[in-house]
Amino acid sequence: MKKSNETTEVLLHLVAQAYNQHAWHGPNLRSSLRGLTAEEAAWTPGPGRHSIWELALHCAYWKYVVIRKLEGRRRGTFARSPSNFPHLPQPADATAWKADLAFLDLTHRELLESIRKTLKRPAKEASAREKIQHLIEGVACHDVYHAGQIRLLIRLRASSLPSYC
Repeated sequence: MKKSNETTEVLLHLVAQAYNQHAWHGPNLRSSLRGLTAEEAAWTPGPGRHSIWELALHCAYWKYVVIRKLEGRRRGTFARSPSNFPHLPQPADATAWKADLAFLDLTHRELLESIRKTLKRPAKEASAREKIQHLIEGVACHDVYHAGQIRLLIRLRASSLPSYC
């Protein structure tokens, strides 16, 4: 039982580091979003490219997907559409940006709770536990991946502005 508790704590710590706790790899997802204005978050490097805001909502969606899988439920109706890369609200202003960041935070808290509940239940077989662990590790890696993308988009936007801005 102790090993199961240790694994749970390691997985929770991994997910937290990827999202909003200090990590050796640099900025996590939430710190990459901190301080951005709605205008900065909505900027895209070109047609057909995703904005930081869209990436934040995309991360919320995949947290939602993992919650549903952990709880053995089918995908339901995500709060935004289209699901994977939701459209920005209109108007895409500071109020909407703050609301979507709060939505991302809420979805992250729900993910942590779902992980806790899932890992408390006995697994029917070792392979089921491994699949769950793989899923949880994956959602953490997903946050780190997009945190890196966001950092690059921030720099790309800054380099694209005229020097007098």
